[in-house]
Amino acid sequence: MATNRAIQISKHGGTEVLELNRIPVPTPGPGQVLIKTAYAGVNYIDTYYRTGLYPIALPFNLGSEGAGTVESVGVGVTKFKSGDHVVHMATGSYADFLAVPEKSVAHVPNDLPLDQAAAILIQGLTALTMLRESYEVKRGDTILVHAAAGGTGLILVQLAKALGAMVIATASSQEKLDIAKAHGADYLVNYSHGEEQWVKEVLGHTKDGQGVEAVYDGVGKTTFEGDLKVLRKKGSLVSFGNASGAVDPFKINRLGDKNLKLLRPRLFGYIGKDCSPLPAPRIPKPISSLANDRSMQQDTQEVFDYYCGELFKYVKAGQVKINIHKVYSLEDIAQAQKDLEGRGTTGKLLIKL
Repeated sequence: MATNRAIQISKHGGTEVLELNRIPVPTPGPGQVLIKTAYAGVNYIDTYYRTGLYPIALPFNLGSEGAGTVESVGVGVTKFKSGDHVVHMATGSYADFLAVPEKSVAHVPNDLPLDQAAAILIQGLTALTMLRESYEVKRGDTILVHAAAGGTGLILVQLAKALGAMVIATASSQEKLDIAKAHGADYLVNYSHGEEQWVKEVLGHTKDGQGVEAVYDGVGKTTFEGDLKVLRKKGSLVSFGNASGAVDPFKINRLGDKNLKLLRPRLFGYIGKDCSPLPAPRIPKPISSLANDRSMQQDTQEVFDYYCGELFKYVKAGQVKINIHKVYSLEDIAQAQKDLEGRGTTGKLLIKL
């Protein structure tokens, strides 16, 4: 039986629990596409599964996205054929070969290299769905993006500018702030100087010091309290990550002081359940551009295809530049996750297979 390399875990813990194993090459079932992986993206969600922050059944194949070439297709697949260049969102992408549901696969534009396609997918879709659905950014809004030099942060900055917002970007060093500035951020704030200082600076960049319309926060624990302070009345806090640790429990009535909205979105809840090992809610009410197409509310494949198409349009138009920090070998997956968790990286980390 043919085998391929895959990264698996049989228990939760640090990077020492990562196992490089040989598993059978899957045969695509009905509605599935067998993909030969060229690149797999490294994401925080993979570390959440590894540590047990997000519950999963063990043993578990790690990885959440990738790009590669279609090897073969199962019965009923009509969108793809052998040799197509594709990206996908599916569990187990840290593997040479992977069988993926057709609805979780999208074509890569002809002029986009596979490494760039792998580098933009999850973080790009995360940023785009949050800017459209968690809080729909409008021209003239002022928003705050934390960790703006990170993979998702850089895309949030660029897409928000494309949507007409003014962007206040935070990061932990001048080097990272310079990167955020080069990608379009209007104002820069170093949040390593303490909460009191960064809150003061952020408010100073808003109209009459009243605060921002929305905060997009992938940092979590250390920035959450400050986020509540820099939001204007009826503002939205989109807390989507835990880079500094999970946010502590808090009393929900605190939101009433300024009638704030608090969201903890997951990409899988917006684009469909088949991309994640976790249960996902029904697709929420579509954004305004989809509101008149009721079929889009239930057809997860159409939603996934729609957002992939929108994201690639921004890339092709030059409104989103893809920043690849480093490419690792599969054998170096532990170092890749350590680097990501160490918060010393900018842009996207990839695994080359």
